[in-house]
Amino acid sequence: MRQIVLDTETTGLNPRDGHRIIEVACIEMVNRRPTGHHLHKYINPEREIDAGAQAVHGISLEFLADKPKFADVADEFLEFINGAQLIIHNAPFDLGFLNAELDRLGRVPVETICSGVIDTLREAKELHPGKRNSLDALCERYEIDNSSRTLHGALLDTELLAEVYLAMTRGQNALMIEPEEAPRALLGADGKVRQRKPLVVRRASDDEVAAHDAVLAAIDKESKGNCLWLPKTTAEATG
Repeated sequence: MRQIVLDTETTGLNPRDGHRIIEVACIEMVNRRPTGHHLHKYINPEREIDAGAQAVHGISLEFLADKPKFADVADEFLEFINGAQLIIHNAPFDLGFLNAELDRLGRVPVETICSGVIDTLREAKELHPGKRNSLDALCERYEIDNSSRTLHGALLDTELLAEVYLAMTRGQNALMIEPEEAPRALLGADGKVRQRKPLVVRRASDDEVAAHDAVLAAIDKESKGNCLWLPKTTAEATG
């Protein structure tokens, strides 16, 4: 399964008021693993940025002055997300802006070229009703390090959201993890690939093994030899 974790930053809150996208970031996952492929663009919005929005993301119009317009990156963006399932936190917000940009160019809405959209905010509200479900709150809940997130930024937020989504949905997929598996690549906040540390496997001590065996022996005695967790002899297995 190919999935794209997506986030945008904008000049304001509502595309119907003429607000535009100033940053878009997409991270690719295949079979629930980040591949290292990503798309990240800063975009000249051709309009002013609301002071409140700039206070959130810290991106200035001066910084965007020499960046491409959305029309210049639309084809590359659509090709990158084509056929994939999108994962977005508060999907109606980002889709509203993306579709407004595409509509200006006479292009089809995002939903028509993707296999589906997962709104992680909606899923989080169903999993944790009555609790805070912002990206920061979910990072805290799932023990994901977001200490570098002092301002909103589309690229960093997509990486954090990818980790949040995998944590939220861990029980939906059987993940076969080998102890000797090489660390997999993840995208860093600077756009460079970094390596996740290998999993640490702790073996049971002799005392813990002995205590475990004693519990199984007690269960086997109580069940008159029917403990499911003890291996059967060949004679027992064949009757």
